[in-house]
Amino acid sequence: EVPVDAPLSGVVHTAGVLDDGVFGSLTAERLAGVLRPKVDAVLALHEVTRGLDLDAFVVYSSASGVLGGPGQGNYSAANAFLDAFALWRRAQGLPAVSLAWGLWGDTGGMAGALDRTDQARMRRSGVLPLSVEEGMALFDTAIGADEPVLIPVKFDLTALAAQAGAGQLASMLQGLVRRPRRTATAGGPVSAISLSDRLAGLPEEEQTEMLLDLVRDEVAVVLGHTDAENIVPGQAFSEIGFDSLTAVELRNRLMRVAGIPLAATLIFDYPSPVAITEHLRAELIPDAASGTVQPADVDEAGLRKALASVPLERLQELGVLQQLLRLVAAAPGAADSGATSPASSETGQSAAHLIADMDVAGLIERAMGNTTN
Repeated sequence: EVPVDAPLSGVVHTAGVLDDGVFGSLTAERLAGVLRPKVDAVLALHEVTRGLDLDAFVVYSSASGVLGGPGQGNYSAANAFLDAFALWRRAQGLPAVSLAWGLWGDTGGMAGALDRTDQARMRRSGVLPLSVEEGMALFDTAIGADEPVLIPVKFDLTALAAQAGAGQLASMLQGLVRRPRRTATAGGPVSAISLSDRLAGLPEEEQTEMLLDLVRDEVAVVLGHTDAENIVPGQAFSEIGFDSLTAVELRNRLMRVAGIPLAATLIFDYPSPVAITEHLRAELIPDAASGTVQPADVDEAGLRKALASVPLERLQELGVLQQLLRLVAAAPGAADSGATSPASSETGQSAAHLIADMDVAGLIERAMGNTTN
C-alpha cells in the first residue's frame, strides 16, 4: 500500500517482547514467543523489501545479545540473531544496521515493564538509562556510520571499575576501565581474611549478628533498597518481592561473599534472612552444627506439643509459618483428623512426586507462592 509517488526508502524495526526467567524455566513456547517479533518479523520485512532500493534497513537489537542478561536467555538469542542478520544482509550488498541498545530511561515501551528491582540490577551491571534526547542522537550517529552492528549503551564507568576490582567485569568490557593495581606490603602479598576466619574468633551471638547483617545487606542490594534496616530478619522472601531471578542473584552474591558453594534453591530451603543466617553459620563454622538434633533423636509427641505452644506471631516472625501451613495442607489426612484415607495418601504422594520433578525455577516459584499449580 506504499504510494508510487512516495516510494518506501527505509525500514526501522523496533518490536520486541520480554518473557524473562531463569534458563531452566524456558520452554519452546516461551522461546518462540520472544523470537517471533524479532526473527520472524525481520525476515518477513527482508523478503518483501529486498527488491527495493532502500536507503536504510535498521533493526533494534539489545545489548543483552552481546553482553548477556540475567534471566534473558530467550531475549538474548533473539537479539543475537538480529546482529548476525545485519552482517549477513550487508554481505548481500543490501543496507542494514543492527543497534544493540542499552536501557532507555523513559517510562513507556519495554523499559516501562521494569520494576525497581530490575532497574537496580541494571545499575549494578554498570548500565545507565538513556534519555530520549541521548537515544535519538545516538540513532542519528549510527545511521551515518558505516558499521553493520553498533552498541549504543550508556555505561557507568565507576560501576565497571568496581566490578573490575572485584574480578567480576565481563571480558568484553575490560578495555573501558583500568584494572586496579595489586600492591604488596613489605611483609609480602596481602592475604584476604576469609569470612570463616573472621567469625571463628567471635562469640556465638556476635557471629549470628554479623552474618545476619551481611545477609540483610545483600537482600537490600538485590531488591534495590538503600537501607538494610528495612529488611525484617524473619520475614519470608515471598513477602518482600523475591522472584526466581532475584533468588538466584541473592544466592550468587552470598556465594561470593561467603566463599562457599550454595544451592540454587537456597531461599526455597531457607525462606527468610534469619534462616539463611543460621545455615551460613553452620556451613562456615562446622562446630556450630555439631549440636544439631537429628530426626531420629526427636520426640515427636514432645515436638508437636512444643510447636502448639509457640504463638503464631513468633512463627511468622521467623519466616516459617507459611511453610508449615503448606506442609499441613499437603499432608495426607489434612482435611480431617481421622485415619488417612487412600485418596489423601495418594494426594500426598502426588505432591511429593510433583516437587521431585520440578526444576530449580519451579521450586523457587512454589516456595514463594507464585504459582497456582
